[in-house]
Amino acid sequence: MNFLRENMLLYAVTDSRWVGAQTLYEQVESALKGGVTCVQLREKDLSEDAFLDEALKLRELCHRYGVPLLINDNIEIALKSDADGVHVGQSDMAAADARRILGRDKIVGVTAKTVEQAKAAELAGASYLGSGAVFGSTTKENATPLDHQVLREICGCVSIPVVAIGGITEENLPLLQGTGVAGAALVSEIFHAENIEQKCLRLKTLSREMFG
Repeated sequence: MNFLRENMLLYAVTDSRWVGAQTLYEQVESALKGGVTCVQLREKDLSEDAFLDEALKLRELCHRYGVPLLINDNIEIALKSDADGVHVGQSDMAAADARRILGRDKIVGVTAKTVEQAKAAELAGASYLGSGAVFGSTTKENATPLDHQVLREICGCVSIPVVAIGGITEENLPLLQGTGVAGAALVSEIFHAENIEQKCLRLKTLSREMFG
């Protein structure tokens, strides 16, 4: 699956904490119906077998909607499930190692919070950068807010797309206009929504206005 800047427009990051009335699979399908352009599967507490089973099912689902599935941190699961790629943080596997293991055709996303990290990630073969937390974070309590001027500098120093993440909501998303990001990655704003499909439809329209 070809990776494009457009895949960053509305980027959904799963969080099993919000599973309730719907299963994670059903939540992701609702998000896909609402127009998300990329899905990252993030699981911290599942066994490897359960994680792989989930990845395989979601890969098939995402591809049915023409959307890439990325695996957070776990390159083994990405390989075994033949997901479209992986996202690694600064404390996880090095971007160059992820690129070497996955090969040229897979997506490698890298967290970058400084200009130096951004330049190094692009040089190492990153497909895109995730930068934040642009508004703090409800998902990661120790996330340090990223100054929006630094975000602009990160976007300006690389040729690959940058997706903003961290505390983004329907209300504050317009504040990212003009920063140079290709889109926004959201966790609880999508998966804690009462109606995920309707929430994503609104977010997609707004994202097109801000970043399209």
